[in-house]
Amino acid sequence: MVMINGTAYDLAGNTILEYLTKAGYDTKRIAVECNERIIPKAQYAQTVLRNDDVLEVVSFVGGG
Repeated sequence: MVMINGTAYDLAGNTILEYLTKAGYDTKRIAVECNERIIPKAQYAQTVLRNDDVLEVVSFVGGG
């Protein structure tokens, strides 16, 4: 199981990009942290999720 923003998902073996695409995220407007390490956008497609990984996905919101 992979914890994403506090919720457990059965995603081991998927890449970060596969998860983000399935979940409907706009990769231009988010940041992803995996096990307390920021993952560069260029590595989303190569970073494979493993059991016990902890992801935080943060969306950027404009305002003023």
